[in-house]
Amino acid sequence: MRNITSPAQQISLFRSRIQSRSFDDTTVGILESILVSKNVESLNRVRSALKQLLKDESLVIIREIHEESVEIKLLCTDFLVHLFALIGDFESCLALRYEALIMREQNTTPNPKLRVSYKEWLNFAEHSLENGFYSIANKACEKALMCSETNHMANPETDEFLEDVIIKRIKRLKDAALLSISSKSVQAQAAAYMKQKEVERSTQFTNLVETKSFGSSLFRNGIKKNNLRRLHDHQRL
Repeated sequence: MRNITSPAQQISLFRSRIQSRSFDDTTVGILESILVSKNVESLNRVRSALKQLLKDESLVIIREIHEESVEIKLLCTDFLVHLFALIGDFESCLALRYEALIMREQNTTPNPKLRVSYKEWLNFAEHSLENGFYSIANKACEKALMCSETNHMANPETDEFLEDVIIKRIKRLKDAALLSISSKSVQAQAAAYMKQKEVERSTQFTNLVETKSFGSSLFRNGIKKNNLRRLHDHQRL
């Protein structure tokens, strides 16, 4: 491979690899080389460009593999998840991970190997909570609880103490997610309330200024009329 030093050239090469669907270690290595040895400002610009590029291409890829087997879909999704994680687009990364888990869950009956464990849902819930996606974390916790119950029914000999510890851990995480959702809602309501109060204060101030202005005008007009009346009285005398 020829030596490419310019960020623009590196990004162009990365784009061509993605567009040719070269989902391999070489493509990952190119991306990693783009993300090193940059100052903060330059790195932010590069990351922003890569995020947009990868988002656009991932939509095309997902449409292309719509009719492919579940295995191929999962391979492509996992590769995109890895790339999104490298460039720091955790929202897209988590979104694709969620889609992959749901895809596996929906195809468990024909292929039991795709079964999603409660540990996978729990791990996903923790990552979602850490990155501020509280609603998704809550849903993942619900999935984890369902998987745990299903696992216990299928394997009644499972250690009850260990099962109880796992369920308590999932429920604690779920409570944390719900608390964060509630807190976020309260913050949004408080922000809306403060904004409304600000608008009201601004309106009151405007009305007050207008009222004062109107009062001052009346006062000045009264003085003028009084002076004119005194002038006319003086002229008559």
